[in-house]
Amino acid sequence: MLTLHVADLVVTGDARPSVPEGALLVDGRELAALGTYEELAAAHPTARVRRWPGLLAPGLLNPYGPELLEQTYHPDPREADELGTEPLSGAALEALALSDARWGASARHGVQRMLAHGTVAVAGDLWRPAVVAAVYRAGLTVEQRFGAPTGPPCLDPLTGRSLEEAIVLPLPRVGMDATFAVFDAPDDAALAERGAGTCVATVIAGRLVHRRR
Repeated sequence: MLTLHVADLVVTGDARPSVPEGALLVDGRELAALGTYEELAAAHPTARVRRWPGLLAPGLLNPYGPELLEQTYHPDPREADELGTEPLSGAALEALALSDARWGASARHGVQRMLAHGTVAVAGDLWRPAVVAAVYRAGLTVEQRFGAPTGPPCLDPLTGRSLEEAIVLPLPRVGMDATFAVFDAPDDAALAERGAGTCVATVIAGRLVHRRR
């Protein structure tokens, strides 16, 4: 099925110019076209339309893969009364004595939080099989890291980084996997100010893996 993902502004992340009232035409898992909504809708009148507020951009890379997924516990909502809802690390994490199954569940919750920030890849070596399985099952890629990132671990890839620094790759060319994120911000400057918590949708290989309710 053809789907048109439409946003107020499409930012390509490379030398291609941004497209006001832009759209991506997605065919299955692949990008079929990139252009203005008007031209793509006219050429593909039967395509399903998903209209998003704000800015459509390449997906983001979170540089803190091991720190957020193997050195942090993300509680299940059912554990909120006992553990709260915020990620646990340090002494609070050590006190839990987690099994592999609980590490896997934590990683799944952590990945969902990452997807809610437009993250489509993490950097750093992951060693726990349950964590690796959760990451790849969600469709995230794992990138090599050539040194420890600066600053404390953060779910927001835009903390201390520009959009250009945080993206994994520019928007795909035609025929490549359609992977991108949409943020409720009118332009790059507003996105830098508001952060990746404004993410309204994340798409990996044509699959909508996060949608803000």
